Amino acid sequence: MIMNLLLVFIPISLLLEYVFHAPPLWVFATATIAIIPLADWLRKATEQVAARAGQTIGGLLNVTFGNLAELIIAIFVLLGGNTTVVKAQITGSILGNALLGLGLAILIGSFGRDRQKFSSQTAGQLNSMLFLVVIALLIPALFDYTERLPAFLAGSEQLRSNLDEYLSLGVAVVLIVVYLLNLVYTLVTHKDVFALEEEPHEGRLWPVWQAAAVLVGGTALIALESEMLSGALEATSTTLGLSPFFLGIIVLAVVGNFAEYIAGSYFARRGKIGLAINIAVGATIQVALFTAPLLVLISYLIGRPMNLVFSSPLELVAIVAVALTVTTVTKDGEATWFEGVLLLAVYLLLALAFYFVTPTAAVEPAALRLPALPHGLIPGGTMLGGLQVA
Repeated sequence: MIMNLLLVFIPISLLLEYVFHAPPLWVFATATIAIIPLADWLRKATEQVAARAGQTIGGLLNVTFGNLAELIIAIFVLLGGNTTVVKAQITGSILGNALLGLGLAILIGSFGRDRQKFSSQTAGQLNSMLFLVVIALLIPALFDYTERLPAFLAGSEQLRSNLDEYLSLGVAVVLIVVYLLNLVYTLVTHKDVFALEEEPHEGRLWPVWQAAAVLVGGTALIALESEMLSGALEATSTTLGLSPFFLGIIVLAVVGNFAEYIAGSYFARRGKIGLAINIAVGATIQVALFTAPLLVLISYLIGRPMNLVFSSPLELVAIVAVALTVTTVTKDGEATWFEGVLLLAVYLLLALAFYFVTPTAAVEPAALRLPALPHGLIPGGTMLGGLQVA
């Protein structure tokens, strides 16, 4: 009921943007709220399709269409040239799905229950993929760090930038291939191991055309709202005194993945904690292994190249924390309400850190910048550390 009431923000946001030309803050706020019920309607339509395809396929569809809103938002932010915000949104989605989404699902699903049980085999597979996420996102950042001094000595910052882009494109292709092979593994060759217990669908099934119409119409409206949200991003950050980096890593990430939070909590409350974990952790994996690499490829197609270098140490520590925390909570195949609290606490701690981070540190942290050398030390074939530098 509340979600349906929020649909009123769709015409409100359109009027503020195109008729009244309201301040960007009002457009940003109303567009953000409007995306939330649209994402929920995508979830409902996906559930209807899943009722015919089975719970395992349904979990994948929930994850895919849940991430669709985020992908659309990111594309429009990319078109605006805000690659730092897009990467912050990717990090925020990984944190939000694995910590906020899963934490809420476990906490809400635990009311009135001593503990909830799920397949430890499925959790183990998801946790293995999470550690691949950590490795995949650490490598470009570490490569960028190791190439800073050679590029500096060569007097070519462009060289390092080109190498980052080449590596990111290669990593993007590898990650997409691994993600697709993971689908083959869990849905085809080992589907008996990872299949979820099927239960009859409750309530009326929509006709296929109705579910398809909601998916298409919801996607189109989300695209329209995302365009307005992207256009008002920088002015809103200035008005609120917040960095675009924080808006990307917390606000845009939460809005773009709100459907997964709703779906995970909904299924956990109904006792389907295994499906809730599939949605929360599966969405995290899809963001890192499919959505982020896909955005890298799209960025080159639209002329706004983006690499996979997450240069802020805080972002990298946060991604490692996600893998360790989720693995610790899910490895035994059981979940209690306090484990949900732990996940939410880690998310809040990281959110506080990102709130206080300075905008310049978010783009290029001091820990990763090379110290300035005295004027004239390098040029002209001088000595550096006993080595002749041409």
